[in-house]
Amino acid sequence: MRPLAVIGNVNVDLIVGPVAPWPKAGTETVVDHDDLRVGGQAGNTALAWQALGIDFEIAANLGDDQFGRWLREAFGHRAQNWPVRPEGTTLSVGMTHPDGERTFFTTRGHLPRFSLDDVLSVLDGNRLAGGCLLLSGSFLTDDLTRDYGALFDWAEARRISVALDTGWPIDGWTEANCAAARGWLSRCELALFNEVETTTLAGLASPVAAARKIRDGMKDRAIVVVKRGPDGAIAIGPDGEVIEVPAPRVAVVDTIGAGDVFNAAFLAALAQGRSLEKCLSAAIRVASRAISTLPRDYGGPTQFEDAVHERA
Repeated sequence: MRPLAVIGNVNVDLIVGPVAPWPKAGTETVVDHDDLRVGGQAGNTALAWQALGIDFEIAANLGDDQFGRWLREAFGHRAQNWPVRPEGTTLSVGMTHPDGERTFFTTRGHLPRFSLDDVLSVLDGNRLAGGCLLLSGSFLTDDLTRDYGALFDWAEARRISVALDTGWPIDGWTEANCAAARGWLSRCELALFNEVETTTLAGLASPVAAARKIRDGMKDRAIVVVKRGPDGAIAIGPDGEVIEVPAPRVAVVDTIGAGDVFNAAFLAALAQGRSLEKCLSAAIRVASRAISTLPRDYGGPTQFEDAVHERA
């Protein structure tokens, strides 16, 4: 199995809901569900890998407070060398809605000060040689984002494939943010975006056409994955073939982090050399289980192995 790593945002998530309609200013609303948990795109991916029994590395930073210490404990030895910033830990409050959508309020906290030096102080480049790393939370990690070029150079020198899932920009997909994402994608072997991000970034309504356009601006034989929620997922493979896998119907409990869980299972299956169809199938199966269970359950190592061997 190829080595795996994730770089990006680890923060605290407070999930409450469902909330509908949006409450009026000055009022109080009682909700049925709350959950305080490790969050952030990188954090969600790493938690899924841990639950699936996948070996990996993770580079992140922490805030200098009780939440920062709590996050370090959640990742054990993998977080021993994470740098600590003097800022408070980034907190994201997510409000779920009855239709499955969610709204986030996120503090800046420690994430903008996550740097390339922080990454290189944590990751073992020799161990990751020939592997794959997932770059996430791009629009939250300001210091690191400015040095993405040097990070891509570091990865290329070690034959490390880079997968990108930027997350949604705080100020939306402005032309500047789209241009930045296209520049990063030109250095990547794999894109993992949801359908709205894909079509917005490409400026095309069709997810397949949008994925092809994005792939045209990436490295040779790149893979583009479009996560479509209840409609499953699409992948444009190295030879340009289109692969589509539907999703099972499940009773949704909490979709927050679903795309990150999908990323974790997809990359784990890909690192094992599975076909794109099986990678998509395993990712959909694990993510579907995660969003339909409370407390969240990923299925564990045995069920993940069953998923990657199952016929899509």
